[in-house]
Amino acid sequence: MSAIPRRERLIVALDVPSAAEARALVERLGPAACFYKVGLELFVTAGYFELVNWLVKRGHKVFADLKMYDIPETVARAVANLRGRGITFVTVHGNQGIMQAAAKEKGDLKVLAVTVLTSLDRGDLDDLGFSCDVERLVLSRARRALEAGCDGVISSGLEAQRLKSEFHDRLLVVTPGIRPVDNKPADDQKRTVDVAQAFANGADYIVVGRPIRQAADPRAAAEATQKTIATIFP
Repeated sequence: MSAIPRRERLIVALDVPSAAEARALVERLGPAACFYKVGLELFVTAGYFELVNWLVKRGHKVFADLKMYDIPETVARAVANLRGRGITFVTVHGNQGIMQAAAKEKGDLKVLAVTVLTSLDRGDLDDLGFSCDVERLVLSRARRALEAGCDGVISSGLEAQRLKSEFHDRLLVVTPGIRPVDNKPADDQKRTVDVAQAFANGADYIVVGRPIRQAADPRAAAEATQKTIATIFP
């Protein structure tokens, strides 16, 4: 895989209620960020694709985090409809048929497979009927994602090291759930790491939402994250 531009390693999550608020946040961040996640919350509001087009025209990269989960034919058609829009990443859930269908139609997109959501822990997997531990499930789904033709996976930073050890540069590792070391217990993200830990463990990209969006000065928070990244990737 080609080298990743350092400032693109930070993906800012535009998890806000409206496209207007998303644009306002992008304007506020200015040059502190150049890669944005546009997810499900915005997808079900008016102006999703207008927002995507606006971001692309401004030279930003876009991560369509839609976590598609449907019959393979429907997923294939949905992925095909995203081609040619300037979108960089799209997510699907780690079902074999779904991943294969998405990979077949990806064109200029990179398909990322969701392994285990960072809001889930061992207790949640028990409730869902999985007998293996989180790391084993993540690795199993990553192997299947590679076989299906996906370009990468969404994974907690806690599993990134094992993923990179096994797959090296054959799979991108995109890590959400980035939190400060003093993360509040009330946060719904359970399997979290901080910026330095994520990259030390092998993440290629990090997705940061609330720690930037809810900061007193979002631009300063994004720049601080970029400075940390610059110490890791000089």
